[in-house]
Amino acid sequence: MTGSTKSRSELPSEDSEQMHFVQWFRRTYPGVLIYAIPNGGARHPAVAAKLKATGVTKGVPDLHVPAWSLWIEMKRQKGGRVSDEQKEQMAYLQSIGHTCLVCAGNEIAQQMTRAFVADYNGDY
Repeated sequence: MTGSTKSRSELPSEDSEQMHFVQWFRRTYPGVLIYAIPNGGARHPAVAAKLKATGVTKGVPDLHVPAWSLWIEMKRQKGGRVSDEQKEQMAYLQSIGHTCLVCAGNEIAQQMTRAFVADYNGDY
């Protein structure tokens, strides 16, 4: 078989892509807080209800960098899509001056973050 086309099952999961990205981010920008928003994943209905009651909101992007007003929505390299709820939340965040990036995999997230930082302040 020639070429480098991988099937969806051969691609890293969104969680794996996000873990690698966060590790890279913390090495590359030490002292800049990045944290995950625990919105996704299958949960027991009681746990889901408790999280919703305590403020978890469907559609909020996966990662937040508060110092830069930056939100990052991670997707798999191929096949991920932005839900209607995610589009709505990102539109709101952008309307109040925040930046939202949708990144198909760790490598794209790194590239987009570097470009954002270069435009943001040039300090990194």
